[in-house]
Amino acid sequence: MEWCKKIFLRALLIVVLSFVVVDVSAQQRDTALHEVNVHGKHKVSNDTRINIFSPGQKVTTIDSTTLQQYQLQNLANLLSQQEPVFVKSYGFNGLATLNFRGSSAAQSAVLWNGVPIQNAALGIADVSILPVLFMSKVNIVYGGSAALWGSGNVGGALLIEHDAPVFDSGRKTLSLSGGAGSFSQYSGGLKGSISGKRWYFSANVFAQSARNNFQFTNSAGKTIAMTNSQLQSAAVMVQAAYKIKEQNVISLCVWYQQYDREIPPALFETNSVKKQTDGSLRTLLHWSRQSVDNTWYVKSSLVRDEVNYRDDAIEIRSDNIVYQYYQELGWKRTLHEFGQLLLFMPVQAAWLNQPDGMKQQTKAALAGAYDIKRFNNRLDVAVNGRGEMITQQPKNSGTQRYIFLPGMDASFAITDWLSVSGNVQRTYRVPTLNELYYFPGGNTGLKPEQGWSEDAGYTVKIKVGGVTILHDLSVFTRDIHDWVYWVGGAIWTPHNIAEVHSRGVETENNMTYTTGKWKFHAGVNTAYVLATTVSSYFPNDGSIGKQIPYAPRYNGQVNVGFSFSKISVNYNHTYTGYRFTTTDESTYLLPYQTGNVQLMYNTTASKHSLQLTGQCNNVWNERYEVVDQRPMPGINWLLGFKLGIL
Repeated sequence: MEWCKKIFLRALLIVVLSFVVVDVSAQQRDTALHEVNVHGKHKVSNDTRINIFSPGQKVTTIDSTTLQQYQLQNLANLLSQQEPVFVKSYGFNGLATLNFRGSSAAQSAVLWNGVPIQNAALGIADVSILPVLFMSKVNIVYGGSAALWGSGNVGGALLIEHDAPVFDSGRKTLSLSGGAGSFSQYSGGLKGSISGKRWYFSANVFAQSARNNFQFTNSAGKTIAMTNSQLQSAAVMVQAAYKIKEQNVISLCVWYQQYDREIPPALFETNSVKKQTDGSLRTLLHWSRQSVDNTWYVKSSLVRDEVNYRDDAIEIRSDNIVYQYYQELGWKRTLHEFGQLLLFMPVQAAWLNQPDGMKQQTKAALAGAYDIKRFNNRLDVAVNGRGEMITQQPKNSGTQRYIFLPGMDASFAITDWLSVSGNVQRTYRVPTLNELYYFPGGNTGLKPEQGWSEDAGYTVKIKVGGVTILHDLSVFTRDIHDWVYWVGGAIWTPHNIAEVHSRGVETENNMTYTTGKWKFHAGVNTAYVLATTVSSYFPNDGSIGKQIPYAPRYNGQVNVGFSFSKISVNYNHTYTGYRFTTTDESTYLLPYQTGNVQLMYNTTASKHSLQLTGQCNNVWNERYEVVDQRPMPGINWLLGFKLGIL
């Protein structure tokens, strides 16, 4: 059978690569000293799973300058303009979810300091309500890596981190930021920290409001202002840390935010009185102890998500409160010439109360990763695996499952300017509580999504004089069986649609030229994705060979600009291709392009710093829809400042 052949070939590949690593290790074991040329990734995260145990995976890091430019915006705006990730936005004030390489929103993981923060019932994260101001590091992992990041990570993962504690006696920081823009947008933030030799405390506050009354053309061809589209939000993050002894630190972080928004009418609606409030409380307790060769850590997190939806026109009131507890115990051991080993035990439990009783889902796992470097660190290979037990309640509508998720990735620096990489992983996603038990429409008969994903690529980096050129190309393929898709009319119900095959090519191309105080840059990121139905449980549904809804085949960005002394200027142009809205490709949305301009000015005086930012989005006033019947705004602007007081 074809699927047996695929599994056999993948298993054979892992075994062969493992023997290659063992053979290379045997050849390299001697007591002679060698000159070492370090290749591979630099530290881009506080999580060793990215820095050490993912050498062959494609990881993109958002640089600090870009984070500063978007500090008064949300992650949805940042990613849609700067990365070839499709952000499925329901409007200027609506839900926004991620689509990695033709995956669904539920197949895309979002982790905060290694803790999953998707709504435990829905299985998705709304990136439009995550403020960039709270993020010190943003990394994107393309492709599934369920062994490292947990079952459910099928398409990719967005990894966000807040500021790590800094222990420095007498160190104080304080900054004030604010902004104003089109459609009565106003935002402000306050960020500060204070520390001693053994303690650290920081606080971060952010608030925003907007009317979002932009002009659009309705179904009758008349230009009108958007109604019922106001938003107000506030968020606070507080962190305290204590250094018990050298390299022995305990910290507590609490993040609360509330997002109140009116839901504007779609083009087929004459008016709307819908409202939604999203409230989230996220806590994280973390302890770590480091020595020369060992690192121990424990992290515990409790997340409470509340979504209140109101539609007084038809008297619908829905209150959804879900809890998620996450705990992880880990140990990393440096084996010197024999590599590095990571073992960790994550436990994740989610539960919500419904009129017919409590629904619960628990995942307990034992996972490990082993990384070894050879040929003066030119070869970097990582093998990882996860054994996971998944339990669902009530038992009569769920089963207990035991799964094993293996994976392997590697990179090899052929020369100082050319490297290649490869990655193979098994993927698995159990249906969410919402997919199983939502009333009305849940389907307790859903099967888990499962399959394999592979990708490979190369990176060229050349520096000649003041010119640096980077070219990265990745090809990928992924087969998922029992893909979950919602269908229906008045009542929507999730169903398995047999098999979906995703494959494509991604490129990253950047060039910089530096001369004196001038620095010029130009870059092009592209993504070509085919995500088509291979087989279907529904006879004659017309989906075979057709693109999955809301998975654009083409997506890309262009960035061109310069910086001189304290000033930086960038022009960003995005392109998003056709999005089919039905499984048989009978209806679709036209491609769209947007142009965006970013300006930034930095200056310092004494101990104070001042940063001024300006952004003009959709400068060509493009009329478009990301999601059907949900118009997006035309040209709009945002001005901001950040004043560093200490």
